[in-house]
Amino acid sequence: MEVGLVERAGLLFKAIPAAGLHGVSWQQLPGNLMALLRGFLQARVLVQEFQPDAMLFTGGYVAGPVALAGRKIPSLLYVPDIEPGLALKALARFASRIALTADESRAFFANQLSKLRVTGYPIRPELTNWHRAAARAQLNLKSDLPVLLFFGGSKGAHSINQAVLTHLEDLLKKMEVIHISGELDWPEVEQHALTLAPALAKRYHPFAYVHEEMGAALAAADLVVSRAGASALGEFPAFGLPAILVPYPHAWRYQKINAEYLTKRGAAILVEDAKLKSGLALTVEKLFETPEKLAAMQQAMQTLYNPQAAAQLAAHLMELAGGRYG
Repeated sequence: MEVGLVERAGLLFKAIPAAGLHGVSWQQLPGNLMALLRGFLQARVLVQEFQPDAMLFTGGYVAGPVALAGRKIPSLLYVPDIEPGLALKALARFASRIALTADESRAFFANQLSKLRVTGYPIRPELTNWHRAAARAQLNLKSDLPVLLFFGGSKGAHSINQAVLTHLEDLLKKMEVIHISGELDWPEVEQHALTLAPALAKRYHPFAYVHEEMGAALAAADLVVSRAGASALGEFPAFGLPAILVPYPHAWRYQKINAEYLTKRGAAILVEDAKLKSGLALTVEKLFETPEKLAAMQQAMQTLYNPQAAAQLAAHLMELAGGRYG
């Protein structure tokens, strides 16, 4: 997926071999270690060819070989989630500076406090160019009903999709629904849409995936049901969008901690994945029936937005790059 996103932005993409070490079997470990060694050797060649003035890392095991190959080059480590992953924790010792989405992440870098800077979560500037009226027109939302957005991340979320399809008819009687399903469940979602009565079908707006229109979906919605990946810490605050967060249960605990960060601040409600299918409709209906609660969540979410996050990250990178030349 990264290849398409990077190339769409007009940037050069280079891939290297890499593999994870955490949670793999003893049988896989030798092969993964060899992949990391090959990745280091290839990364060293790339670094020597490109001669970067500064390097930016946001985690993932692929960052390990590159950070090691460029360990003498000034680097900025950005922590998108509240809790850093194992790769980010390991790379912290090589980083010149560490940028955090939220102050709560300081607790995970007790030995690197002098390097820490809180910048907030950067988002694409074109994402926030959408305003509600234009967004609703773009997505063909024509009623004055509340708008509910379902989004499972770039690949989709099967349990969220199943919950949507289970409760879809009941939800559509009271609201319009934007459903971004991901590619894997799209055939089932598309087929289900064909079974809806015409009066309900015009309120249902399913998509396999959106890119340019993601800002429109966020601007048009009154409430979102979503996983709790790192983007929830930046994109939902940018739109003051109240959220029902469903942490992916098999992703260690990063999503759960992200969700708890937002729920403790009154900006979101956490629903466990196993309880989503049975409790979705009731949770949504209760929120829409208590507009004062929804308004309070919206205000709480807005207070978490830092519109200068990307600019601050860029400034840190420029400062580190300039440091090589005094």
